[in-house]
Amino acid sequence: MADRQPEIAPQLGEDRSEGISWAELMARDSRTPPRILTEESYTYRGSDPIPADRYTSEAFAALEREKMWPYVWQFAAREEDLPEAGDFVVYENAGRSYLVTRQDDGSVRAMHNVCLHRGRKLRIEDGSADTFTCPFHGFSWKKDGSFNAMPCQWDFPHLKEQTLHLPEAEVGRWGGYIFLREEKGGPSLEEFLAPLPEHFRRWRHEECATVMRVAKEVPANWKVTMEAFMEAWHTIVTHPQLLPFTGDSNAAYWTWGDHVNVNLVPFGVMSPHITDGQGEQWIIDEFIKYNGRSGDNYEDPAQANPMAITVPDGVTARAALGAAMRKAYSESTGYDHEDATDAELLDALVYNVFPNFAPWGGFMPNIVYNWKPGKTPDTCIMEVRILARIPKGQPIPRGAPLKFLTLDQKWTEAAELGILGDVFEQDMDNLPYVQQGLHASKNGQVQLGNYQEIRIRQFQDTMMKYLDGTLGGSRG
Repeated sequence: MADRQPEIAPQLGEDRSEGISWAELMARDSRTPPRILTEESYTYRGSDPIPADRYTSEAFAALEREKMWPYVWQFAAREEDLPEAGDFVVYENAGRSYLVTRQDDGSVRAMHNVCLHRGRKLRIEDGSADTFTCPFHGFSWKKDGSFNAMPCQWDFPHLKEQTLHLPEAEVGRWGGYIFLREEKGGPSLEEFLAPLPEHFRRWRHEECATVMRVAKEVPANWKVTMEAFMEAWHTIVTHPQLLPFTGDSNAAYWTWGDHVNVNLVPFGVMSPHITDGQGEQWIIDEFIKYNGRSGDNYEDPAQANPMAITVPDGVTARAALGAAMRKAYSESTGYDHEDATDAELLDALVYNVFPNFAPWGGFMPNIVYNWKPGKTPDTCIMEVRILARIPKGQPIPRGAPLKFLTLDQKWTEAAELGILGDVFEQDMDNLPYVQQGLHASKNGQVQLGNYQEIRIRQFQDTMMKYLDGTLGGSRG
């Protein structure tokens, strides 16, 4: 009788949920998945706690403003937000204000939105203009940032036209997205985003347009709020209505380098926490009721609502949903997506780019998240866009205008969000009390899971690299 081999304990970070794995789901997909959905990229990053004062301290927020924000690529606008020459977007973050402007040749420039006379902001709302004239004393600049004119020029012999060009930020463009970086130098936008451009090549966000855009002031730190959207396993308590069709604790979490990570959350499968499931048809019925991404929330022909889907014998809910989405999506957009996987049509493929940009991958209407610091460390602005693919052969329309919700308003007051507004409100029920709890914490520590919260760990590691000068402008 052979000796029984001793059981080998898993190494730190190797534990996984007992539910069906992402790899197993890819092996069962009705289409052959691309490599980007099958090649795992995970590295254990330690289990040390995160200091709570990173979320509460004004001194820490000041370090972010000094050592991080000026040196990272920041998502500022979509191409469809400023389609015509003279269109501009006011982008504000971390104490800076910029005019992101479309030039006559189609290029985009980003100038600091500050009059060089007495410091007034030149614009406070998006719009279109060939010149920016300060409402205070009338100093004026052309849309390329060059000086135009001033009243009483005789009184300013010490100011020369060549020294009055508005300071510019660096601009990068990819996939319909416009980014800026305050301080020039460092990795190019493509290097900073890698491997995002390779992954999104299949999903072609440049063919999409913003059909909805809602932002809200949130009573929590921007990192607290963002990190609430960087893992799926809070679904078990925070979003229990999603459990019948969401693989929450068996989602996949991958990271690449310093700046990019993804959470791959499968839909059309029951959560491992469900012990009394009612079959494949029930999964679909619950998905139709509660999955806002597939509902008829948007005034756009690409939004296919898979109502009245019947699961054939021997077919899984996931495969049936994928087939329905594939057919409806191809018909509504005019693009052939016969090779699109179930995962790309159903799942939450939620990417994050450091520090605060989170576009969803896949072929369905795509959510794009963005978080920015508020006036104090205890508040922030969270923005949600919905991108939809424009039918083949049709021009890209101008992006939907922003609806802004104040601190006292609820996400549900933005009716265009549909069921997503209710889901976001469930998250909001936690966040103010997380922020208050961090202030009151006795041990001043935040603990993270080794796998399901690895994206938060990567974000925290990268942030500290900027603050200690390993990355960014303080490098030797």
